[in-house]
Amino acid sequence: MNVETIGLWAGATWNALNDANSTLSVKGLKKATKLKEKELYAAIGWLAREGKVNVEATETDVEVTLL
Repeated sequence: MNVETIGLWAGATWNALNDANSTLSVKGLKKATKLKEKELYAAIGWLAREGKVNVEATETDVEVTLL
């Protein structure tokens, strides 16, 4: 896993959120991006660090929203 690969995963994650035009759960993002869970969390971390998403834990999942 390298920085370029994580950046590509982050792009796929951002596109999925943008296409959905709403909040998606990790489960929904996994389905939309076809990423494995650890890949998706790396992508979410990248986007969160850049200030592009809001991440909120719920009782059953984690929800991600574009800012």
